[in-house]
Amino acid sequence: MKKIFFVLSLLAAAVSAQAGGLLHNTNQHIAFQRMMARGASHEIDAVYTNPAGIAFMDHNGWALSLNIQSAYQTRNIDATVMTPAGMGLFPNDTFNKKYKGNAAAPILPSAYAVYKTPKWAVSGFIGVVGGGGKATFDDGLPLFDVAVMAGTYMGLSSIGTIGPDQYDIDGYMRGKQYIFGGQLGFSYKFNKHFSGYAGFRANYFSGNYKGYVKATAHQDLAAKLQAIGAATVNQQLVDMAGENGIAHIALNCDQTGWGITPILGVNFKWKGLTVAAKYEFKTNLNIENDAKEEPIARPEQYKSAIEPYKHGVNTPSDIPSVLYAAVGYEFIPRKLRGTVEYHYYDDRHADMAGGKNKELTHGTHEILAGVEWDINKTFTVSAGFQRTDYGLSDKYQSNTSFSCDSYSIGLGGAINVSKNVKVNLGYFWTTYSDYKKEMTAAYGGYNGIAPAITGTDVYSRTNKVFGAGVDFKF
Repeated sequence: MKKIFFVLSLLAAAVSAQAGGLLHNTNQHIAFQRMMARGASHEIDAVYTNPAGIAFMDHNGWALSLNIQSAYQTRNIDATVMTPAGMGLFPNDTFNKKYKGNAAAPILPSAYAVYKTPKWAVSGFIGVVGGGGKATFDDGLPLFDVAVMAGTYMGLSSIGTIGPDQYDIDGYMRGKQYIFGGQLGFSYKFNKHFSGYAGFRANYFSGNYKGYVKATAHQDLAAKLQAIGAATVNQQLVDMAGENGIAHIALNCDQTGWGITPILGVNFKWKGLTVAAKYEFKTNLNIENDAKEEPIARPEQYKSAIEPYKHGVNTPSDIPSVLYAAVGYEFIPRKLRGTVEYHYYDDRHADMAGGKNKELTHGTHEILAGVEWDINKTFTVSAGFQRTDYGLSDKYQSNTSFSCDSYSIGLGGAINVSKNVKVNLGYFWTTYSDYKKEMTAAYGGYNGIAPAITGTDVYSRTNKVFGAGVDFKF
């Protein structure tokens, strides 16, 4: 049962509802939502997407940008669990249930600021660079339900077969995670074709994970347990049959941590062609527990499961290094432009709890493309595409932290309200490929509970993000 609560620490990854790698939010500006590929931008959103390109921005002086996004996502698990015929753990030896999770980040703000001269620029950015929402499973998770069923069945086998028709399971899981980032850097134009950037981002992690699983005996079973407990002076059985339930596991834990990300960038511009790259170094990040309530684990067999959630315990959660590379071209000067882009997230070398990163088959690969057309001096429309491949494996995927390969499409536009004010509007949605995890006896059984208990989990997700922002020049 050690696995039951160890994986809770990975719930952090499950609440991210953004574009980007496993731990990154790349949609910081509305221009990304409406075009996706912004790695060759020379506008204010380049502070995040192409910071060296800020040196080629067509405005000297101050520029500011304010953005607000709303993200909504579902995360579902369709669980099918089986036991040998006649075992009696489940009615008809099969358990099937669809667990529905919802993640929401109704307000995700970000702000940009630039001061530029003809040769150099200083820029800054603040936003939610990772996570960015809450994930809730109102009915709990199949891993916990099946573990409690199995624990009850085996723990009370001395008084006969105890099946799930003799008790009720109530479960609830909720996690929230925000990685707030503040970036500061310096861009310099070496000549009319080439510029560079050096800067850093300070990251602060804030999360909370709260949940419980409780199994309560039906009246007949409760009476039987109390009678046995009284006869043998076994207080634990008496407690299990009473208000505390047959099994009770509960957790309420805050987690915090911080780390620094060094960033370098280059930009080459020749006529209508732009070639740009940005590299973010790995961020060493340790998350420290602040247990709001002492974790509960009854009976004793669950005790070791809650050790990682004791007050003061530290868990690694590095932010991986990332390489961004883009090529942009103006097909019609100041009218029609397009960009293709590639991202590589080195997730396998960023430490995660329990060394889970080593279970990935490769780092995350992303391919992006976007096009933008200025209809006239007032209106701009754009569209974009992003394909994400995480390098997933069965051992990486879990109930509390699963990802699905995907593609996203973004649409939107901009309105030049005046010479110095632009309004951006964007929307993108993501289509995910379902991931099926099969857990045979050779695998160790369903989520490692017991080899005789086998099954499958089918993970599925949906995602949609809306946003609006305003860019200013002074």
